[in-house]
Amino acid sequence: MIAPQLHLPSGSTASGAFTTVVTPQHAGWTYAGLRVLELPAAGTHSFATGDEEFCILPLAGACVVECDGQRLALEGRDNPFARVTDFAYVPRDAEVRISSAGGGRFALPSARADERLPTRYGPAEDVAVEVRGAGACTRQVTNFCAPDTFDCDRLVAVELLTPGGNWSSYPPHKHDEAREGEAVLEEIYYFEVAPHGATPGFGYQRVYGADAPIDVLAEVRSGDVVLAPHGYHGPAIAAPGHELYYLNVLAGPGEQRSMASCDDPAHAWVRSSWATQDADPRVPLTSARGRA
Repeated sequence: MIAPQLHLPSGSTASGAFTTVVTPQHAGWTYAGLRVLELPAAGTHSFATGDEEFCILPLAGACVVECDGQRLALEGRDNPFARVTDFAYVPRDAEVRISSAGGGRFALPSARADERLPTRYGPAEDVAVEVRGAGACTRQVTNFCAPDTFDCDRLVAVELLTPGGNWSSYPPHKHDEAREGEAVLEEIYYFEVAPHGATPGFGYQRVYGADAPIDVLAEVRSGDVVLAPHGYHGPAIAAPGHELYYLNVLAGPGEQRSMASCDDPAHAWVRSSWATQDADPRVPLTSARGRA
């Protein structure tokens, strides 16, 4: 079943303390989910993970995560454009409590999991930062929960930072077939956009079908979500003057976690053009120490 709506505007899925709730049931698929938790100063929230594994990723603010007798203090950050953050992992079949002395906003990417792994802390200093692309396609990939950087059962999650005017998630790619060089993955895009002074920012996200009826060109703003159940996704376009952040959450049925994808043949040539271009000097935008 295809989700009835693939572009979910900010607040349209809010429930209780969560400003964003995307469950597998809501998305019409099987594995990937995302919640965004907002806590006031001295706020707390407790929940049971059920059959899902989660990361707790500060978007703005610091928090303490308590699970399985462990107490993990996350330093967090002022906003997604300020620095690479630390994070926590909590397993399925667990009780979790999140508290924040100063309040904040926290992303909880999730995936249905079979194996129960231990609760763990992910230091910001250990998060791998990658510069991908070149020219106007240069972007930062923050691989905090990629298959080769952090161990999970099914969950894959990375952050992307794109300078104003650049194209990200490009060339368009898909991952809806199990074959050589491609894995089956459901994917969630969660966006935040840096303002220019007092002017709110915006960007654009494209999702379209290879052989399936998907045709999305969404203007995205902070808090928006775009779902990619299948077909090609990209580009994600940052408007000039507005840096674009998105959190990608992926999960699928494969025995091994993977991000393998297949480029749209019509645009695959873009990748080879990077060999003759320099990377945008604005990238990387951030590190664990702050702005680059």
